[in-house]
Amino acid sequence: MTGTVSRQGASVIAVALLLVLGAVGLASAGVKSNAAVKGGTLTLLGQSDIFNLDTTSGYYTVDNILERSFTRQLVSYPNAPSFLAQIQLKPDVATAVPSKANGGISADGRTYTLHIKPGVKWDTNPARQVTAADFVREFKLLCNPASPTGAPGYYESTIVGMDAYCAGFAKVKGTAAAIASYVNGHAVPGVVAKNDLTLVFHLVKPAPDLPNILAMGFSSARPVEYMKYVPDSAEFRQHTISDGPYKITKYVPGKEFVLDRNPAWDPKTDSLRHAYVDHMKVTEGLTQDSVQQQIQAGTGDMDWDVTPPSQSLPGLIAAKDPRLVIGPEGPFYVALNTYLAMNEYAGPMKNKLVRQAAEYALNKNAVVQIFGGPRIATAANQVVLPGNVGYIKNFNPYPNNGGNGDPAKAKALLAKAGFPNGVTLKLLYATTEPAPRVAQSIQASLQKGGFKVTLVPTTGADFYGKYMLVTSTAKKGAWDIAGPGWIPDWFGNNGRSVIQPLFTKPGNGSSDYSGYNSPVTNRLVEQALTASSANVAAAAWRKANAQIMKDAAVVPIEFQKFTAYHSSRLQGCVFWFFDINCDPTNVWLKG
Repeated sequence: MTGTVSRQGASVIAVALLLVLGAVGLASAGVKSNAAVKGGTLTLLGQSDIFNLDTTSGYYTVDNILERSFTRQLVSYPNAPSFLAQIQLKPDVATAVPSKANGGISADGRTYTLHIKPGVKWDTNPARQVTAADFVREFKLLCNPASPTGAPGYYESTIVGMDAYCAGFAKVKGTAAAIASYVNGHAVPGVVAKNDLTLVFHLVKPAPDLPNILAMGFSSARPVEYMKYVPDSAEFRQHTISDGPYKITKYVPGKEFVLDRNPAWDPKTDSLRHAYVDHMKVTEGLTQDSVQQQIQAGTGDMDWDVTPPSQSLPGLIAAKDPRLVIGPEGPFYVALNTYLAMNEYAGPMKNKLVRQAAEYALNKNAVVQIFGGPRIATAANQVVLPGNVGYIKNFNPYPNNGGNGDPAKAKALLAKAGFPNGVTLKLLYATTEPAPRVAQSIQASLQKGGFKVTLVPTTGADFYGKYMLVTSTAKKGAWDIAGPGWIPDWFGNNGRSVIQPLFTKPGNGSSDYSGYNSPVTNRLVEQALTASSANVAAAAWRKANAQIMKDAAVVPIEFQKFTAYHSSRLQGCVFWFFDINCDPTNVWLKG
C-alpha cells in the first residue's frame, strides 16, 4: 500500500535475489545476531499518523511496523538478509506452515488445519492463552461496516460462507452493539475453532496462496475485549491489547506512539521476533528533511512513514553511506509505488478516451527522477511487477516517447472524446513528501497534454482514510485523479494480491479506488483463481493485465525499489520487504 501498501510470498517466483548491496547499504546485516544487545529505546521519526490501527483495516506499510510489534499471525515472514529467504513463510502462532505433507492441507486442497502454540498469550490481567476462537473473531470482523478490510476478495472468494456473511454484515449499523449482535448471531462456516488450539478453514476451491493471506495483519488474532468498541474508533485506539513482544502504552493522535515490552510475551513461542529493544517511540509531525537530519545526527534511529529525500540519495549512494538501505537488488521492484487512479464514479474520467489520453500524456521519467532516478525506479507500462504472475514482457500499450510523454497524442484523444479545448481535473495528493513534488510533476505533464489540473492537498492519513477508501468522496467529485501506490502483499503467484484487490469489487474500504468494474476482467480473474494448473492461471492473469490496460483503468507510472535510512547506533537493519524498512522487532542499539 502499500500501499498502500503492503507485503508478499513466493510460490512461483523464479529468482534468487540477495539484498546485500555490497558497498552501498545493508552493512549492518553482516553483524552476527550473537553480537546483539538488549535494551534502550528505538526512536522512529515521521510525518503523519496512521489512518488505521485496527488490524481489520490496517493496510499500509507503517501499519505493518506497528503490527509486527504488538500483534501476531498464524504464519509470517522471517527477517532474513536475502529476499528469497524473506518471502518463505514460517510459523508464528501456528505450530507449522500447513502443507499436504504435514497433514495441514487436505488431499483436495480445500481444508486447512492449523494448531496454535501453547504459551502465546494476551496482555490481559491475568494473561491468557490466544485461542482459535480469537482468530475466528477476527475473520468475522473483517467485513464490519465501520472499518472493513481493504482486500475483501481475499476472503469472500476463498472461504466457505464468507461472501454471504459479509453481504448480511453490510446491512448492519456501524455501532458497537449492532456489530457485536451480528457477529455473535451469525457464523462463517468456513472458519471453525475445532477446539481452543485447533483452527480449521474450509475453502470454496483450492487456494495455494491461503497461507500468504493468513500472514497478513488482517488475519491476526482478536481479543474478545475488542467487541466493546466500534472497530478502529478513537475509543478502540486507546484500548489495544497485545499478543506480540510490545504493547502500545501511549497513543496521541497525530503526535506519537509509545510501545513498551509486553510482559505476557514468551520468546520461546516466537522464533521470528527477538525484541532486543525495551521500548519504541514514534514521533510524528516532522518534515521529511527534518527526519533525515535527525537520523544523520543520531537523535533518531529509523524512518517512520517517509524515506530519505530523493535529492539526498545521489550523495548518499556516492558516499557509500552504510546507513542507507536499498532493496531489492537486481531488475526487480517491490512496488507500483505511484500510479494514477482515475475516478470512474463521476466526472470526465468516466470517459475511456479521456483516460487513454492521460496514459499518453504522463511524463513517467520525470516521476522516476523525483524518486531518485534509475537506481531506485523505472517507468512502468503495466500494473504487474516484473517476476510475478501476469507480467507481460515488452508490453507497452501506450507508447509515449520512451516514458517522456506524448502531449500531441493526448490532445488528439481529448478532441476525439469531445474536449477539443481540454478537460479540467482535480488531482488529490498527500502532503507527505515526496507526494507534493510528484503531484506537481503529474500536473505539469498532463497540462502539456491538454488537461487543466487543480491540485487538492490532504494529509497522508486522510489521503487514504477519508478519500481513497471512501467512495462517497469520489461519487461527489471531490477528486478526479490521484496518485496512490501499491505494494503486493506477497510475490510470485500473487495475482490475487495485485489484480484482484486493485481492479475488482469497488466500494467502501476496497483498494479498487477508481471504481473500475469490468465484466471481462472479473471473468478473467475468476478463471485465474479457479484454474486447473499454474500455466492456465498465469495465462488468465496475463489476459487480465492486458484488459486492465486496454480499459485504461489506471496509469502505471513507475516500479520502485525502496530506501530506508537508520542511525549509526542502530544495528541489524536488513531491508525487510514486509514493512519496507528495518524490522523493528529485530534491530538493536549499540552504545
